[in-house]
Amino acid sequence: MVVFALGFVLGAFCLQQMPVLPSLVWALLILPFAAIYLYLRSAQLASAVLFRLPLRLFIAVLLGFFWAATFASLRLADALPVAWQNKPIELVGVVASVPALTEQGARFNFIVERVFTKGATVPRHVSLSVYRKRDHLMQVQDDAQFLDYQAGQRWRLIAKLKRPHSVQNPHGFDFESWSLAENIRATGSVKGKPIMLDALVWQSQYMVERIRQLVKQRIAKVLEDKPYSGVIQALVMGDDSQIALEDWQLFLRTGITHLMSISGLHITMLSGLIFVLVNFAWRRIPHLAYKIPTRKAATLAAVITALIYGLIAGFSVPTQRTLYMLMVFGVALWSGRRFAIAQVLALALLVVVLIDPWAVIAAGFWLSFGAVALLSFVMGARLAPPHWLSAALRTQWAVTIGMLPLLLIMFHQASIISPLANAIAIPLISFFVTPLALLGSFLPMDWPLHLAYSLLDACVVFLRWLNQLPVAVWQQHAPAGWTLAPALFGVVWMLLPRGWPLRWLGVLGLLPMLLIQPDRPMPGDMKVTVLDVGQGLSVVVQTAQHTLLYDAGAKFNQQSDAGSRIVVPFLQGEGVQKLDGFIVTHDDNDHSGGMSSVFALMPVGWFASSMPDTALIPTNTEQMKCYAGQNWSWDGVDFDVLHPDLQDYDDSAIKDNDRSCVLKVTSASGSLLLTGDIERKSEAALLAADPDMLKSDVLVVPHHGSKTSSTPDFVDAVAPSIAIFTVGYLNRFRHPRSETVARYQAIDSKVLRSDYQGAVTLSFHQKQPSAQIEVSPWRNQHRRYWHAVFDTSGG
Repeated sequence: MVVFALGFVLGAFCLQQMPVLPSLVWALLILPFAAIYLYLRSAQLASAVLFRLPLRLFIAVLLGFFWAATFASLRLADALPVAWQNKPIELVGVVASVPALTEQGARFNFIVERVFTKGATVPRHVSLSVYRKRDHLMQVQDDAQFLDYQAGQRWRLIAKLKRPHSVQNPHGFDFESWSLAENIRATGSVKGKPIMLDALVWQSQYMVERIRQLVKQRIAKVLEDKPYSGVIQALVMGDDSQIALEDWQLFLRTGITHLMSISGLHITMLSGLIFVLVNFAWRRIPHLAYKIPTRKAATLAAVITALIYGLIAGFSVPTQRTLYMLMVFGVALWSGRRFAIAQVLALALLVVVLIDPWAVIAAGFWLSFGAVALLSFVMGARLAPPHWLSAALRTQWAVTIGMLPLLLIMFHQASIISPLANAIAIPLISFFVTPLALLGSFLPMDWPLHLAYSLLDACVVFLRWLNQLPVAVWQQHAPAGWTLAPALFGVVWMLLPRGWPLRWLGVLGLLPMLLIQPDRPMPGDMKVTVLDVGQGLSVVVQTAQHTLLYDAGAKFNQQSDAGSRIVVPFLQGEGVQKLDGFIVTHDDNDHSGGMSSVFALMPVGWFASSMPDTALIPTNTEQMKCYAGQNWSWDGVDFDVLHPDLQDYDDSAIKDNDRSCVLKVTSASGSLLLTGDIERKSEAALLAADPDMLKSDVLVVPHHGSKTSSTPDFVDAVAPSIAIFTVGYLNRFRHPRSETVARYQAIDSKVLRSDYQGAVTLSFHQKQPSAQIEVSPWRNQHRRYWHAVFDTSGG
């Protein structure tokens, strides 16, 4: 069982790494015959374990691979046709989730029942947003249109949809894979005035969602204006959308993010608590214990508790994984037979991947099963049960050390203070805050919610004190994938039973992961990464010993911006511990919106911008205006500011776009021109000043390829061999304009688009016999079968 389960999971994992799906025709032809043949061969060689185990493993891998491929083919078939993107489609369907309030309005899942627009094909599961109406001063005019949406209502509405699409960057989150796993096959927004057809659709899934919405409203009412009410909401119903960004940062740095929403740990701990209580009470009622053995009754109660809690959590995919795992353990306990923990864990692993083949690409899957396996390894096979304090300390040590390789591979950081934080937070949150919050949410009593909040508040005070310690988090570069194997071997060696010789040598297995740094450019060379930040701009220039950030993307809402979501994770993944320079071209959200997060999360040497002076800049960061004539050299690479002129700051008639800081970077193997959002007026000024200085090998196209920029004379003067457009997918400005793209194609420039290629990495290096520029579009080189392929030949 163990070998088969591991092989099946490996096969499913291999499928999720494929750039294209294999034809299922091959599976239908090959798989049955291969399985029968290999099974017979394994039976014939039953006495030879050397041959039997590899054959069984191969069968399992083959089955897992094509099982996942079948699921993937079926799900991808339910897709929105490209031709129907951003077109109004009339639908009838049901609100299938609790609407999540955002700054712009509300967002909810919608199950499509009928499509009235002739010829339109729409996936069954979509995610819709409803936006607040605003006047010309951006004041909210009508809140009713999004507050009226309730879970379980049936609506007739008009929506504009698009296929799932996300920014694609090194060390970044892939929304497209998440939406596939969650079965969200299109996203869009509601247009016009929808009509409600039914106040509640009487089906179990919708009724559960309506109950969840009532619970959410009760928590919001009882804990109104409380800063951590969003955490209580997350603990009760799994909706963490109302947790503030600064609170997430605190939970991340103290290593307790897994506690701040419904997680596998909470479900497991709550069901375990019920198991203990029922076990204690049941054995004291003889006639009940006579009918149903105490152990079976406690197991049944624990599983039912987990199921109910999972339904309250919205039965999300991570919650389902935990439930399946607990049910397998419950069946093993109910049977009364003795099973090795490895067998039960392997069966749970197999069940989860059978039901959800995309589980293998979720961090929570590996962390939850890895933690259970580690604890089983550390605490199992002991001659006598250890003292409870010794067991608690050994558990914390095992989880802290054992999870380190996975945490560094997945998140590039680990909390040093997490053992102490979790030692207090786990029992407090799981055994007191969560049960009290659940009690207060479903009973007409407010005091449990208030008590739960008070305990949570005390926990946060303790966490803030911990976070002020000099060293709270180990943050490092993204380790190479191959370093995971020796690191896992090393931690297993360190966690061997006491008395095992030379356990300290396990540390050597961790050294490659900790010490091998990402490659930096050689002196005279540079590495440029044009990040995919949607409709915005952010470029990272790395030389041998220095790093420059040019713009920081947009601020999306109060909880999220490109700086914290995209830019800083990329810098940290690349091993950048400090920015030597930071330029924000001008005061537009899509260029400056993420800069506050950059300053909060990354030390900065100096900051230059055309923006007015701002209090956001830390006092230890040198601040200056950018202006033509500034220049410096780092590691044999020259930097020259070409625009704006100093006198432009005194002219109020000049738009912010035309004050953008224009920077040319020149290495021995090529040059790069960064232009911000300059338009015709600034382009003309640059041509008048020094047209020869504009000539560059690579150009990040001005103003995202708008029709007000990239004049013919400017394009001819720069004459780039590579032109990069930084644009959002199907953006409302319709950037880049086709006529602008055509100008670059007319001079034989290679056109790249961030919405089509994702982040673009340019390696300027000197190679014998000649210097060259290597271009690496992230989406092209790290494609998975769920990613769309775009044809850029026509712009």
